[in-house]
Amino acid sequence: MARQTAEIEVGTDWPLTEAKNRLSEVVTKALTEGPQRIARREEAVVVVAEETFNRLVGRGDGFIAYLMNGPSFEGMTVQRDPRPMRDAKP
Repeated sequence: MARQTAEIEVGTDWPLTEAKNRLSEVVTKALTEGPQRIARREEAVVVVAEETFNRLVGRGDGFIAYLMNGPSFEGMTVQRDPRPMRDAKP
């Protein structure tokens, strides 16, 4: 039974005892099919691939790497506006 969360669809629901006995399968499915939900009584956790986790929490290369890998500004002419700045009032 699949569940829909805010950004990802959770795949199989696993009872905790079954997930413990078949942990390798749970991990394989998380890597190949998507997040897997493991439930214990009224509580649950979701097993996700690291790539999915990093995407969901916003972990990436960072802003500097984003800028460094962006388009080249080579050949672009940049000139400062020659007008004086406005007066700053205390």
